[in-house]
Amino acid sequence: MTAGQYARLSAPFRPPRRARALRAVNRGLTLACYLLYPLLLVLLLLRGEPEGLLRAVLVPGSGFVLLSLVRRGLNFPRPYEALDITPLIPKDTRGRSMPSRHVFSIFVIAMAWLWACPPVGLVLLGCGVLLAAIRVIGGVHFPADVLVGAAAALLWGWAGFWLIH
Repeated sequence: MTAGQYARLSAPFRPPRRARALRAVNRGLTLACYLLYPLLLVLLLLRGEPEGLLRAVLVPGSGFVLLSLVRRGLNFPRPYEALDITPLIPKDTRGRSMPSRHVFSIFVIAMAWLWACPPVGLVLLGCGVLLAAIRVIGGVHFPADVLVGAAAALLWGWAGFWLIH
């Protein structure tokens, strides 16, 4: 992505009201995801599924730690660093753009819900696509950052919840 491409992509969201709305949806989706995850753990606990509870903790947790280590090692610049743009989502972090942890988190939590309660998981997958788009439009991630974050979560979740028994 070039600075010109980013300018065209973000232009519809530059008016102050739209920019505030974009930031609010970014925060809202992130908050909803992080509230739904403990809810899943409580649900599994109440169902009396200790093995399911353990899996629902280990799969997302281990994936998050591994992804964070990879991201720190890669240390790719963020769009506002590489392209010298003003992002719609204020952020001052340097590097660690690839892969997106926000996108990984929502997708791996969606996979956990998909495993335990498919309708909620499907809704969260849709929310993940929206969050990925917002992170790119907001100027804090490149498209590849969110695609790799989503793909890593889908593969990690599939392996952790369906492949390994």
